[in-house]
Amino acid sequence: MTMIATSKDQNSLEAPTSLSVGYVLKSREIVLIGLLIMVFIGGDASSPWFFDIYNLLDSTAIFSEIAMMALSTALVIICRDIDISMASVMALSSLMMGLASQYLGLGALPICAIGLLTGALCGLFNGFLVTRLKMPAIVVTIGTMSLFRGIAAAILGNGKISDYPDNFTAIGQSYFLDMVPYSFITFVLLSGLFIVFVHYTTIGRSIFALGNNPEGARFSGIRTDRLRFLLFTLNGLMAGLAAVFLTSRLGSTRPDIANGLEMEVITIVVLGGVSLDGGRGTISGVFLAALVIGFLRLAITLNNVPGNILIVFTGTLLILSVALPIIGRKYLPRLHKQKNE
Repeated sequence: MTMIATSKDQNSLEAPTSLSVGYVLKSREIVLIGLLIMVFIGGDASSPWFFDIYNLLDSTAIFSEIAMMALSTALVIICRDIDISMASVMALSSLMMGLASQYLGLGALPICAIGLLTGALCGLFNGFLVTRLKMPAIVVTIGTMSLFRGIAAAILGNGKISDYPDNFTAIGQSYFLDMVPYSFITFVLLSGLFIVFVHYTTIGRSIFALGNNPEGARFSGIRTDRLRFLLFTLNGLMAGLAAVFLTSRLGSTRPDIANGLEMEVITIVVLGGVSLDGGRGTISGVFLAALVIGFLRLAITLNNVPGNILIVFTGTLLILSVALPIIGRKYLPRLHKQKNE
């Protein structure tokens, strides 16, 4: 049961035997690579500074934090759950790091540990409500989105915390070889680990089996509630990690930090080919979708276009990337059949 449910997801990472028009329209990764090339062509045509290597690499710091959360959120969605509290988890994690720095005078490593622990505990709380109390994930995470953000706003008020040690702010403001942000390096390494974990391990196959057929997965011996609980906890941990990079990059904690980022996370996940119905998606698709959204943001910024226009472009890309594979699956076989007849 498990192997059958997940074989097509594993095969999606493999090269096709022939690059047909049908494959191009049905493969999410191919579509996203095409979109990324279009973004590069459009960015280069609209701004002479787009292809500056320093601009390209520096822009990765802005979207890498969101992209990290998209990796784990993809797993939650593949399991037919949803988590829209990630940005609020970031806010609460940032708050706890700020309080630890301001009132306890802790160094960089303890501050980072507190951020990660806070995120993991928030994810654990979400997972407990969903798997133990059997509450719908959408209801739980809407509630905790308000709860976590409300705690941060109530404690900070209109103020902010900026009393961080230099070795902590260096985490988000330093570059490898003075070019590549450490947050982007972390995102790339995590993407590789997630690809191996999700597509080439027993646990990964269990995740897809759960998303494809929850009852079948349970009867086949998969401890489905424990798996969902662990994925919510992992999602919280990744939000805590993103909070570490974001807070250190900004050098401060504010009540509106990471506000609205949950929608960008889900957009990347869906754009990357993860089905909201569960059971389908690839981490490589999520990785490429993050690059598309991130470099599109750079192109828009360099052209002094209002930030709200990014929403229009993102929505258009989302519709196209979802529609083209559907067209490929639905209409091309018919055309091929008619042609043969």
